Amino acid sequence: MPRYVVTGTDTGIGKTVFSAALASALGAHYWKPVQSGLDDGADRDTVATLAQLPPKRVLPEAYRLTQPLSPHRAAELDGLQIDPARLAPPELDNLVVEGAGGALVPITRGTLYADLFAWWNLPVIIVARTGLGTINHSLLTVEALRARGVPIHGIAFVGAANEDNEQTIAAMGKVRRLGRLDRLDPLTPQTLATAFATGFALEDFA
Repeated sequence: MPRYVVTGTDTGIGKTVFSAALASALGAHYWKPVQSGLDDGADRDTVATLAQLPPKRVLPEAYRLTQPLSPHRAAELDGLQIDPARLAPPELDNLVVEGAGGALVPITRGTLYADLFAWWNLPVIIVARTGLGTINHSLLTVEALRARGVPIHGIAFVGAANEDNEQTIAAMGKVRRLGRLDRLDPLTPQTLATAFATGFALEDFA
């Protein structure tokens, strides 16, 4: 059964919504190992609502940090030290793991998410915007992951259709273009499931 890591080219681009859609479509477990910022609720709560997963499939974080900052700094402000050894993905056959921010976000002052991904050796899905700036951010993310030997499953876009940007990234980055998820209003479990089924082929994740 599939096990995927979801990362992004930046923060706030739709990783959590995509992760919810993917976990729902696969009937997978969802895990975000480090949650930074709790004022607006945790991402696992958003995923539980949007993916309509049973509670046992939404796993508790290894670290819950109060400040909406990079994990390395948020942990320092909370008086904690993140131990990367605690961030090994659980041994589950059907799993979606969501990172925080982009691939080069620091977990500690000596470890980046991309370093964790290399250690985990799980296929990574990159979530990217479709608009201006996405070519640069996406290709940089691809290069950073490949430099560490991280297996890239493909790239998923979020936003309004932009055929040239999407095609250019896939071609120049030599990465599979998985599909695109529209920004949804309203965003509900039903609209998300429909948009994912329309924008992606489930067999690409089997």
